[in-house]
Amino acid sequence: MATFVLIPGMCHGGWSYEPLTDRLRLHGHRAYPLTLTGLSERSHLLSAGVNLETHIQDVVSMLAAEKVEDAVLIGHSYGGMVITGVADRVPERVDSLVYLDAVVPQHGDSCWALVSDQERKWYMDVTETGYSVRPLPFFDPRTTPHPLASLLQPIQLTGDLARFRRRDYVYAAGWDGDSPFTPTYQRLRNDPLWTTHALDSRHNLMRDAPEDLLEILFEAV
Repeated sequence: MATFVLIPGMCHGGWSYEPLTDRLRLHGHRAYPLTLTGLSERSHLLSAGVNLETHIQDVVSMLAAEKVEDAVLIGHSYGGMVITGVADRVPERVDSLVYLDAVVPQHGDSCWALVSDQERKWYMDVTETGYSVRPLPFFDPRTTPHPLASLLQPIQLTGDLARFRRRDYVYAAGWDGDSPFTPTYQRLRNDPLWTTHALDSRHNLMRDAPEDLLEILFEAV
């Protein structure tokens, strides 16, 4: 039995993993889809002070509270920032990492620095408060504004990902237009320390390719 901790992308909550978590649990695994501070059902906690560090601490605290010591961390899109920070903070609680069409930061990187100009243009579509980014029009109705500070804050890392048993990257090859994650995928697929996968899916892999993802996760554990 494996323990999967699933971190959503921008504007989404733990509900975005429903098609996947149901299947994981049916196969006897533990699955913890998390909603980060300030988002979805926790949107009432959104403030100017919610940043990347807040989200990393969300997951670190959950791992401690649930006494998880063998987590398979899964991060979608922006969630790649979060799982990288968590793995660096509490490596003794992490077994491996799976990035779903996500950013893979190094020390000093921010989400802003790692994406395309088109993504940055979206990030600047802030709400009236000035500290959150509006969901895109085609997003699920349950999505909520995302804290801007979490996209701008550079990540602080003390080690690298090579210390973990396995690192998987799942690339969505079915974007409409250019994907902001293509450079990351191209870099990692030539790295022998990574296992990479390309699926003919749009960015929301959990919704559009749950069975393919399930196979990848079973392979990873």
